Amino acid sequence: PLEPSPLPVLSEEGFGDKFLRKTRENPLVPLGCLCTVGVLTYGLISFKRGNTRQSQLMMRARILAQGFTFAALLGGMVVTAMKSRK
Repeated sequence: PLEPSPLPVLSEEGFGDKFLRKTRENPLVPLGCLCTVGVLTYGLISFKRGNTRQSQLMMRARILAQGFTFAALLGGMVVTAMKSRK
C-alpha cells in the first residue's frame, strides 16, 4: 500500500521576523505607509486648527502618498512573481 510522504517541517515565523523580512524585500511599502500616515495626521491637525487650505493640500498629498504606496506594492508583487518564475 501507498504511504503518505511526511510533510515538510516549516519553522514558525513570528510577526516581527515576518515584518522585517517583508520590509527588506520591499522597503518602499512601509515608507509609503509612514508618509501616508504623516500627511494624514498633519492634514487632520490643520483641519482642527481651522486652516482649511493647508488641510485640503494635505488631503491631496495623502492621495498621492497612497498612490505611491499602492504602486510600490504592485511593483513588489511583480518583482516577486518574476523571481519565482526563474
